[in-house]
Amino acid sequence: MSDVRAKLSSGTLLYRYVDGEIEILLVHPAGNYNRRAPWGIPKGAPNPEETLEATARRETWEETGLEIICPLVDMGHVDYTRSKKRVHAFAAQAPDGAAPHCASWEVDKVEFIEITRARRIIHPDQAALLDRLLRFLSPDATDEVAAKTPA
Repeated sequence: MSDVRAKLSSGTLLYRYVDGEIEILLVHPAGNYNRRAPWGIPKGAPNPEETLEATARRETWEETGLEIICPLVDMGHVDYTRSKKRVHAFAAQAPDGAAPHCASWEVDKVEFIEITRARRIIHPDQAALLDRLLRFLSPDATDEVAAKTPA
């Protein structure tokens, strides 16, 4: 039986390589009440009749100012353990020279973050998306990051 989720969102796992390391684009939610909130991928709810991929592209542009025109790879979804939220993710390499910025009141920080550090600060329920991205990029990369990340 399929689990019906009350909230649905879609976003991008935008990555780039810097000095041989993978960096992931993450956003931090704005507001004093979110100051200790975990970071996450740029994401949001689909508009009526909007595909999940179109939502991911739109939300990335709305939150970071980056327009993603290259093909996206479906990374599946994760279900949050403490809420009825399902997050779909699509991966793409960041455009050359990408300069993300806070383009929405919804976020107060937008940064490319090295993947080992990203694993420590991302929403715990989104961490599985990083694993999927690493398996997609390089089957050996998953073991290296897991070994560097403290439990």
